[in-house]
Amino acid sequence: MGQKLSFSKKCSDWKWCTSKDNEEPTLRIRNANYFTGAPQGDKTDGASSAVLGVLKVDLCLEDNHEEHHTSHFYAAAAKEALVVRRGEPFRLKIHFNRDYSPSKDAISFIFTVADDTKPSPGHGTLNALVPHDGIDYLGDTLEWGAGIESHEGQTLTVLIKPPSTCPVTEWKLDIDTKLLGDGSRSYPLPLPIYVLFNPWCPDDQVYLEDRDQRKEYVMHDTTLIWRGSYNRLRPSVWKIGQFERHVLECSLKVLGTVGRIPPAYRGDPVRVARALSALVNSVDDDGVLLGNWSEDFSGGVAPTKWTGSVEILQQFHKTQKSVKFAQCWNFSGVLTTIARSLGIPSRIITCYSSAHDTQASLTVDVFIDSNNKKLDAETTDSIWNYHVWNELWMQRPDLGVGEHGTFEGRQVVDATPQEASDNMYRVGPASVAAVKNGDILRPFDGGFVFAEVNADKLYWRYNGPSQPLKLLRKDTLAIGHLISTKAVLKWEREDITDTYKHAERSEEERSTMLKALKQSRHAFSRYYLNDNFNEIEFDMELKDDIKIGQSFSVVLKVSNKSESRTHMATGQISCDAVLYTGVGAVEVKTLGFELELEPKSSDYVRMEVIFEEYYDKLSSQASFQISAAAKVKDTDYDYYAQDDFRVRKPDIKFQLGEAAIVAQKELDVILRLENPLPIPLHKGVFTVEGPGIEQPLKFKIAEIPVGGTAAATFKYTPPYAGRGTMLAKFTSRELDDVDGYRHYEIEPRPEDLLQPNGSHRSSNIIRRRTDVIA
Repeated sequence: MGQKLSFSKKCSDWKWCTSKDNEEPTLRIRNANYFTGAPQGDKTDGASSAVLGVLKVDLCLEDNHEEHHTSHFYAAAAKEALVVRRGEPFRLKIHFNRDYSPSKDAISFIFTVADDTKPSPGHGTLNALVPHDGIDYLGDTLEWGAGIESHEGQTLTVLIKPPSTCPVTEWKLDIDTKLLGDGSRSYPLPLPIYVLFNPWCPDDQVYLEDRDQRKEYVMHDTTLIWRGSYNRLRPSVWKIGQFERHVLECSLKVLGTVGRIPPAYRGDPVRVARALSALVNSVDDDGVLLGNWSEDFSGGVAPTKWTGSVEILQQFHKTQKSVKFAQCWNFSGVLTTIARSLGIPSRIITCYSSAHDTQASLTVDVFIDSNNKKLDAETTDSIWNYHVWNELWMQRPDLGVGEHGTFEGRQVVDATPQEASDNMYRVGPASVAAVKNGDILRPFDGGFVFAEVNADKLYWRYNGPSQPLKLLRKDTLAIGHLISTKAVLKWEREDITDTYKHAERSEEERSTMLKALKQSRHAFSRYYLNDNFNEIEFDMELKDDIKIGQSFSVVLKVSNKSESRTHMATGQISCDAVLYTGVGAVEVKTLGFELELEPKSSDYVRMEVIFEEYYDKLSSQASFQISAAAKVKDTDYDYYAQDDFRVRKPDIKFQLGEAAIVAQKELDVILRLENPLPIPLHKGVFTVEGPGIEQPLKFKIAEIPVGGTAAATFKYTPPYAGRGTMLAKFTSRELDDVDGYRHYEIEPRPEDLLQPNGSHRSSNIIRRRTDVIA
């Protein structure tokens, strides 16, 4: 084990001291320049020239970054920093001004958290190490360790191991040398050392055993985010870009500046995750992104136009002002980038028909007036077509053991500002296992997440403040559909619904719901449910695959099950354009009906909605809310149903070269998009991102006629071998939020097969061209 610096009389240059009464003792160095920020270089404390001096330090970047799985970081490739993971040793080669003599020269390493104004050993933010001779004494992963690996003349090679609980932050290193009895010198390392979480280390709280999952959730820099609606799933690609320039520096910095995590606690992934859920949004702390769920995005970038996190984080790092604008998938994408850059395994989760429970009742209550219109003022709960959050992987020793075991593993962290938690807009980390089993009181925000995936939806007839509510319908199947994430090492969807909830209609699901309701402490009033009349049956039908620009139909089938009675059913079908959050309804079309149904007969109500009727009212995500309401004459039976619907937008098609894709070999890339609308598209822009493209490429298209195809071409040089993903976004005045992606394998250059560690980050993007094909 690396020896902690001794504070005996023999080390008279070190001492415990305090500057004020009752102040925690701090470690001070006799040489005041160490604390006052004197110019970098070798500093001497009245010593003779015989004192060993450091000429330079070789950070062994290539070896260290390979061993610590950090070789992809842009800072490392540019030789700007040493990036290592805690719990594993890293190597330094120190070159002195003369031969190192173990018998008379003493050397120590002083590690200090860079932004801690009062570093102290007690908080773990100031650590002094004296290396042992040999590397067998690095000790367990819970302590700092240092050992001499080799010594050749004026060069000393050492291994240093940060503990597996080390604060995840930027560290400064000073190398102090002392000639016994004849003064000392101090050499401040001019480059920073970034210490990250280590999912490869079994003693780290974020350890992830599965190798493929580490690749997917820590190393991969591009992913898929599912959007759309439960009956029209739409994957869109997102450039995570955790290894790109300034992303790591920004991620580490915001923990202190925006997240306000004291340096000593930045090694606790639970505390870091909770801070991330708040700092990614701007509500409480001027965080990274400013949310906007309107259709007015003037003064910023529409959420549907972002293609990844890199541009967002680079802008925030430069300006320190919240970036405009974002919605749930943008918040989730940026949080994933920060988490992966810090070393916390993270994935993006989409829940279709996700509840926003504003009253902590674990139900979504929809109030309908006598005219079958939803009362927006009374209906504060909502159901989002989809909602996107994150899962971060970590152990949860703070939660103890529950009825079904521990709560380690997946933790929900949601940066979208919906409801306040401990006076800040944040959610989590909430154990997925706790959510599934109804342990909603376990920290943090388990009840809110439980409602998102498993609330009951209740429709109430509201006839005024002095009238009793009538429960029209209880829907236990409406919430929490097709909970999705990108599959491990595959470009396809993985359904993880069963990790959040027991099977619908199962005894376990209902008993879990009852268990959660008992913990919610919400005053429930159950009014009569009018489903004892079952002679008339309603069934609403929607086609799932309608392309934007086409007409579509809503069909309501009404069946009389009675053997002898004729019934009269009256009502209406409505189509509203809504935001994907289920609010902001704008009426598109309403059709009333009156049907006389003979015994054992069925009839249909069909409402056709054409392009000209819905286009001007459509939101950017092309979402509709379809509802049907009906009464059966001479009975007390009311029917009400609601469903989500989305028209499909086209995909951007990619063509990458004509042959195998090889690293550092130029190829042609062609993008194509067909206009699906019966009107021309104007002022179109393609935006392209991919490996080695430091700034998103922009290609302007003046006009795409009806039935026409736009094309953009450019030359591209893949920067390195391995997997790559190129993504594109298209926006225009008439059509936006169109995207596409292409996943591909990049073969190594023949000369690199003999040098597996060789890698380059150059790219050459030239000779752009855009075409429109009528």
